[in-house]
Formats: sequence, C-alpha cells, structure tokens
Amino acid sequence: MKDYDMNDWQWPLMKNAILEEDKQALINFIQTTDRFTNGPMVRKFEQEWSEWLGANQSLMVSSGSTANFLLVAAVKELYGLKDGDKVLVPACTWMTNVAPVMQLGFDPVFCDVEMKTYGFDIEYLKSIPNRDEIKVVFVSHLLGLRCPIEEYKEILPNAIFIEDICESHGITNDDGVKQGSESLGSTFSFYFGHHMTCIEGGIVSTNNEALYDLMKMKRSHGLARESVHYEKYKTYYPEIQPEFLFITDGYNFRSSDLNAVLASSQLKNLSRSIEIRKKNFEYFMSFMPADKFYLPSSSSNNSSFCFPVVSKTKRQHTDLMTKLKEAKIEFRPVIGGNLLKHPFLSNKGYGLNTETSNVDIIHQQGLYLGNNHMIGEEELDILKGIIEDL
Repeated sequence: MKDYDMNDWQWPLMKNAILEEDKQALINFIQTTDRFTNGPMVRKFEQEWSEWLGANQSLMVSSGSTANFLLVAAVKELYGLKDGDKVLVPACTWMTNVAPVMQLGFDPVFCDVEMKTYGFDIEYLKSIPNRDEIKVVFVSHLLGLRCPIEEYKEILPNAIFIEDICESHGITNDDGVKQGSESLGSTFSFYFGHHMTCIEGGIVSTNNEALYDLMKMKRSHGLARESVHYEKYKTYYPEIQPEFLFITDGYNFRSSDLNAVLASSQLKNLSRSIEIRKKNFEYFMSFMPADKFYLPSSSSNNSSFCFPVVSKTKRQHTDLMTKLKEAKIEFRPVIGGNLLKHPFLSNKGYGLNTETSNVDIIHQQGLYLGNNHMIGEEELDILKGIIEDL
C-alpha cells in the first residue's frame, strides 16, 4: 500500500488554524513592544480565559503537559501528600496524564475505561481493592467527551479530584456550566491541533487561592516574588536577597507574550469553533451504525475534538484503515490505546494485575479522524460512503 506524505492528505487531522487576523495581531504586537515573555499579554490572556471559563484564576504555561505537571506538583505539596501515595488514572489517556504522577513519586493506579466516554469504567472502579487508599483522582475528559465525574466522586468521596480538559475545551455539566470552572484544578492545551491554538501553550485554572499562589511560584522556579505573600516572605528570610528568594522547588513553565497574543486572538472565535465541531459530530453520529462500531457518547455536554471510530471486529478495523488511506484521510490510534502495553510503563512492571478488556478493544480496533471548524459535510460525506462500503 502506498505511504502518503503528510502534505498529501485530502483530509488531514488538522488544517492551519492560525488566521490572518491572528498573524496581524502578532505582527502589531512585535512592532510596538520590547517585552516578550511572561509579561502583560500573558496576564491579559489569563484574565480573558478565566472569564471565558468561569474560573477565579488561571496561569498560562508552556504547554498542556506542563500544566498537568504543575498542577500535580502543587497539589502534592499543598495537601502534604507523600511519595508512594496512590493516584487513579485511566489506562487509555495521554501519557502526559500519567508521566507527572510517576515523575513526582506517586504510585499510579490504572483503571479500565468504558466505551462511551473513555472515562473510568464505573463497575471496574467499584471493584478496585483498597480504593480508600487512593488520594488523588486525575480525570481525563478525552477527545472532547465529558466524563461523569459526579459518579466518580460518589465512589471515591475522600479523594482529591483534578481534571485534564486539554483537548475538550467547552464541555459542560448538566447545568450548562463549563467543565473546569468549578474544579480544584483543571488543565487545557493550546497545541496546534486543539480547539484553539497559540502553537504551543497551555493553562491551568483553579478557584483555590492557595493552590494558585503555589503554582504561580512553581511556574517561575519557586520564586517568592511571584507570590501574593512576597512582602511577608521577605520578613521571614531577611538574610536572603528577596529578588532570588526560593520558597518552593519549581521550574520554568512560563509562557511568552507571543503565545499569549495568539491565544487572545484565537479565543475570540473559540465558542463559534466549538459549535461547528458539535455540528460536525452530530452529523458523524447520524450515519455511524451501532451494530458495527462502539459508538461514543452523543451528549450535548460534549465538545468534539475528533471522530473516534472503534470497530467491533479486527477485520473491519483493518479494512477501514485501508480505505481511509486510499481516500487520503489521515487518522491516528485512540491516544496510543492501552498505555500499559507501552514500554515506558510495561518495562517498569505496571499493569501486571490490571484488567483492561475495554481498553484492549480500543487499542486493537480503534482510531480517530480529525474534527475541526474547517471541515464540514463535504468531508463527512466521504467518510459516510466509506462506512457504507464496509
């Protein structure tokens, strides 16, 4: 079979979402400023994002991945958690949900997912032994599909809940409230292929002032001068020059003002883009046969990132991939499938006693196609024809 160059796809995962107005905003900024990093434009976008989401505070960072790491690190310190404490994660998710848990000394507990939302399988969750030992639950709202987090909280009422919404901007709860606006901490990505983009970038939002203040210091090396309590810290440690007083360990996860200018410009069109994605997803679901595929949730609470297609047989999955390549439609596996099969986990012995029957189906028989505000019925009609041919 012919291998196509990425530029040869008729329907790529994502087209260039940077508009002329975005480029012009960036040009105008460059021509009128001498401050390019972690400056007023970052502060401006943080405020704009908090208002759009409905959260109290937000911190712009260098990526959705660093947003995850920053959030997990700050939660560990703020709540006095210890190395070896258990953190619940799904077996099918982005590895950047799992990696910070391991890198920060926690013990990840993997859970199978259910086939509608790719969130935690409820029955499996109930069967996890010693689940009262789980200190943190890291929920992934995958592929623009909202997970029933309220049900998870009923099963694990004493755990700390944080949320990865990196590719699911605009998902809502049953009251129409944007997911992440009421969270202890929620992360979002602005990578090139997501609902909006500043090329590379991310943000973490919270309503907890102590967590926000700690994350703000950790984002900039742990510096006291980033804290609202800077003046107090100066009096506590008078023998240290306050400009380089480190209160906590930290990193350079800061964003540039260049990324923030693009993000502000893109944010203006985010709600419109989400509605187009939802319309595309509704049409996609209208022609997908439930007897041939494991269909995702069609809830209006979703905010589609892509079109997940999980076949009920391996043969059909193979035939589908062949037809998609022939039609020059780009696709990917569903976020790497079963992470426990990947060497970064299997080589460390993770998952030996974890039952992942649903994740295994997704791993072996799943793929996704790109959904965005630059495609519509023309592309979807091609896919509809392929599905009918199968």
